[in-house]
Amino acid sequence: MRQVVIDTETTGLETEQGHRIIEIGCVELVNRRLTGRHYHQYLQPDRDIDQGAFEVHGISAEFLRDRPRFEDVVDEIVEFLDGAELIIHNAPFDLGFINYELDRLSPPRGPIQSRCGVLDTLALARSLHPGQRNSLDALCKRYAIDNSQRELHGALLDAEILADVYLAMTGGQATLELSTAEHRPRANAQGSVEGARRRPRVALRVVRASEGELAAHRARLDSIDADSGGACIWKRLADD
Repeated sequence: MRQVVIDTETTGLETEQGHRIIEIGCVELVNRRLTGRHYHQYLQPDRDIDQGAFEVHGISAEFLRDRPRFEDVVDEIVEFLDGAELIIHNAPFDLGFINYELDRLSPPRGPIQSRCGVLDTLALARSLHPGQRNSLDALCKRYAIDNSQRELHGALLDAEILADVYLAMTGGQATLELSTAEHRPRANAQGSVEGARRRPRVALRVVRASEGELAAHRARLDSIDADSGGACIWKRLADD
């Protein structure tokens, strides 16, 4: 199972106003393990950056002046995402911008959902924690994820943090060790690039299901499998 945790930074909030992606960051999970593979790119938007957006991510137009445009790197972006389940916090926002960029191409190459599945961690968090704050920062606090480096939003750093949050929300990963060392660039408030320090990974508390809970889980999977005509993937995994 291949998943890609993805985040973007933009010039503003609305594609209807012509706002563009200026940073995209992705980290790869395979079978719920962080592989160490990532994709990161700053992009030249050919337009001004709203002051409100700059205050969030600190990326300036001057910093982006010599960066590639989306159309210059679209092949490598699509190749990295192709066939994966995309894990996104507030998916409609990022998907809206990704598809806007794909639709601007000639010929258009969207929507990305034609190539990828999507899991919205904001929707997942709201179902798990109804009535509570479910921003990325709030989830980091709830699941004891270290986000001390997150002084400003940054697409790659936020994708890394979201990967930790997603794994914590859904039961942890099989190993907390990456196959390769982490050393990732990010933009600071002045738009310079600096190496992101290795973030310590938390030891996740393991809570095992009781026999009664396991029996209820199996019964639920049987019901889903029956309703879906035998298409319940989780039942097959459980049976294996």
